[in-house]
Formats: sequence, structure tokens, C-alpha cells
Amino acid sequence: MRSIGFLTFGHWQSIPGSRVRTAADALLQTVELAEAAEELGVDGAYVRVHHFARQLASPFPLLAAMAARTSRIELGTGVIDMRYENPLAMAEQAAATDLISAGRLQLGVSRGSPSEALRGYESFGYPVPEGSSEAEEARARTELFRAAIDRAPMARTDPRMTGVEGTLAITPHAPGLGERIWWGSGTRDTARWTGEQGMNLMSSTLLSEDTGVPFGDLQAEQIDIFRKAWADAGWSRTPRVSVSRSIMPITTDEDRHYFGGRPDDDQVGLLEGVRSRFGRSYTGEPDAIAAELVADAAVQAADTLLVTVPNMLGVEYNARLLATIVRDIAPALGWQRS
Repeated sequence: MRSIGFLTFGHWQSIPGSRVRTAADALLQTVELAEAAEELGVDGAYVRVHHFARQLASPFPLLAAMAARTSRIELGTGVIDMRYENPLAMAEQAAATDLISAGRLQLGVSRGSPSEALRGYESFGYPVPEGSSEAEEARARTELFRAAIDRAPMARTDPRMTGVEGTLAITPHAPGLGERIWWGSGTRDTARWTGEQGMNLMSSTLLSEDTGVPFGDLQAEQIDIFRKAWADAGWSRTPRVSVSRSIMPITTDEDRHYFGGRPDDDQVGLLEGVRSRFGRSYTGEPDAIAAELVADAAVQAADTLLVTVPNMLGVEYNARLLATIVRDIAPALGWQRS
């Protein structure tokens, strides 16, 4: 295990017990948690992007603010829903954010997850063309975005302004950003495609397929397929693979109050009409959680572990949760503080 990071969905709601009651709370506390995580030695701070909901939705201003207040920790997304994005505008914003962070940006992108909005991307002005699908459109937008950040020509010069005919690339350019793009994969087929495309693999606590085997084993199979496809495609660099886990060490009465009775088995259900498998939550004493994670095939296969945090409990609570993980759980996985 090379890297441990946190992943926040950035929920906010004015309800009893919430310490994140407004959008401003969610944004500012995410910056504060990134600072606290860096001090603890955590390697990454990642944000979920979800539109039309009380969650984080505009990642680049937030990531730039996090970059300005930190110096070492990786900053990323898990994931940006490409159905909602203008690839060229996103390329400009991503490059600027990466330059502010001095090359620490790790961008997870994908087709996105189910949403409260019915075809919400159409409200953003991006309908799916006739004859295409949401998945195909997300992949096409990702292809254009990756070409843009790699300085492919995106427009022609105006000879009236330049005196010459030629092509123009998106600016600014952030060197190396193209190697730090991850695809959020939910199936073995998309894992294979990700390896063929030369993107890093990001696998979450939800797989949109179910074969009857435990979640970690199915995810490990996905990772094996990805790495084989990567090797077969002939990519020269070593890819990165992340998995997300809900980890709730119980060390205080407050922990027990919130998470003591939480079920800790995989959940299987229908999502958008597809039988899907949801990963379990790891709750209990830190040493017991460490032993369970050591036995988790996907955690052992990945190089990066993203811990989903209960952000509505506030910065202080989540900083303490992360401190317990890096002190009492992560070393058992082979992780060492940078």
C-alpha cells in the first residue's frame, strides 16, 4: 500500500447533529480537513462530485483552495461526471489547478453515478446525441479532454490576428497531468477498457455487476483484468490503482454511538435496473479492522486506499478518525508515512 487518502462526498444539511449545515461549511471544512490530513501524514485528499444535490459539485475552485493551503498532499476527484463537462473548459481549469498545486492533481473521471436529476446533463446544455449513449458520450468527452491537456490542436488561428495559418492548443499546459487521469470503473469490462486507454484505475465501494462472490474478490478480479489489459496495450509506465473503503474504527463512546450497530456485510441490490454489489463498512476495534483489510483481496491488490469519511461529523472528528487509521491500521497494510 503506497498511498492512503480520504474521500469526502461533501454532504451538508441543517439537521440535528450535523456540523456541516451549509454549502460554505462543506467547502471550507474540506479545505481544513486537507490541511489536517497533510499534518497527519495522509497522502491524498479527494472530493466526490455530484450535481443537483447538497454535495460538492464544482471541484476546481475547491481543489485550488486546497492546493494553496497545503504543500505535499495529493488532491483529486472521485469522480467527475463527464456527462456534465465541457472538455476544453475543463482542460483549462484542470491545468490551472494543477499548476497551482505544483503537480499534485489526481483527477478521477467517469460516466458518473445515478443522480436525483433526470438527464441533468441536458440542463447543463449537453444532451446525448441521437444514436449514442450516456456511457459513450462520457468516454468521448474524456478522450477530447485528455487530448486537450496533452496539447493536441483544438482550434485554428485567425490569420487576421496572427498573420499566419496554423493551430492552437489549450493553455495553460500542466506537464505530466495526462499521466494522472483515473477512470472510475464499476465493471470488469470498463476495467479492461481503462487499461487499454492508459488511464489509472479508480474503483469505489459500488460495483455495477454482481457474480455472487464477495465484493473484495470481485474488485480484485477487476484489478487483475485492468493490469493485464494495460500490459497487453504496451504502456510503459506503471499504472496506479485505488480502491475506496468505509473504515470506522471504534475507540470512543462517540464512535460507538454513531457506528457501533452498523451492518458490516456486502449489500446487493438493483441500481438503475442492474444488479449491483455495494462494499461493506469496516467497523470495530482498529486491530480487528486491520486484520480484515489484510484479508481483503482488492485492498492488497491496490496501491492506493481512499477512506470515505463521514464529513457531516466535522473536521475534528474526521481528523481523529484519520489519525487512528494512519497510526493503528495502515501500517498493517504495508503503508509507511511519507
